[in-house]
Amino acid sequence: MVKDGEIIFETGSHRISGLLDAIEEFGNELHGASLADRVTGRAVALLCVHAKIRAVYAMVLSKKAKSVLEENRIYHDWENLVESILDVDKKGICPFEKLAEEIINPEDSYRILKTLQNSLKQQK
Repeated sequence: MVKDGEIIFETGSHRISGLLDAIEEFGNELHGASLADRVTGRAVALLCVHAKIRAVYAMVLSKKAKSVLEENRIYHDWENLVESILDVDKKGICPFEKLAEEIINPEDSYRILKTLQNSLKQQK
């Protein structure tokens, strides 16, 4: 994540965890920041709306994420546009993406997706 020309957050964590961690750590300080991510699906897009991210740069962007970003006037650029984001095994839809389908209000996204993350961590 970059804000005002400075890197404010960087992580090597997989999937959505890095963005959830950044929101937890920085909260309102993320307003106006730009996010560079390898894979951006609807769940990440909702979190970007919640965190008031200004721009998203993705290697892979889902069509559902693109819609969320467009609806909320967040600048976005991508290399590959895909139908959906798959789970780690590439056998089905990512669990965060499944849950994101049910989220209507982006303001609820952090709480809902963080709960799923915690639940998945406890299962390991």
